[in-house]
Amino acid sequence: MRLPPLPADQWDEATHKALSAMRDPAANNALSTFAHHPALAKAFLRFNVHLLTSSPLPARVRELAILRVAHRRDCAYEWSHHVRMAKDEGITDDQIAAVKNGKAADPFDRAVITAVDELEEKSQMSDETWAALGERLDDQQRMDFVFTVGCYTTLAMAFNTFGVQLEHADQNH
Repeated sequence: MRLPPLPADQWDEATHKALSAMRDPAANNALSTFAHHPALAKAFLRFNVHLLTSSPLPARVRELAILRVAHRRDCAYEWSHHVRMAKDEGITDDQIAAVKNGKAADPFDRAVITAVDELEEKSQMSDETWAALGERLDDQQRMDFVFTVGCYTTLAMAFNTFGVQLEHADQNH
């Protein structure tokens, strides 16, 4: 662990304010790590909260994309948290396994996986994949899809680099 979570009793007013939009930040190792840099936390979490709570992107699509990013980036922290969130959205264990192996049975789920892979590999999506996503997503949703992949790629890099550890033992990765 390169950057351990900052204990809540060491947070200053700026840190408390920066993390105030998040539920129980002291119990979350990622948020407690963000506590080292309140200005960054405030700026980044505003964007991240949009993607999680007010984005028009359907939650199921968001979670499939985040799981694919977490798998590709080998980010156990992100994977663990988003497996639980995916299950809350009705995503099954088989569908989660398909995200890992890239072989989803559903054509739209395959398009989501392909879109993440293309964005990760080429920093752009092919016309074919953009159109496939457009069968169920409008332009704003596809824009949020791209930003969700970018946001969670950044988080995976940060969590892996800082050595953010799971709060519990079940890694599911």
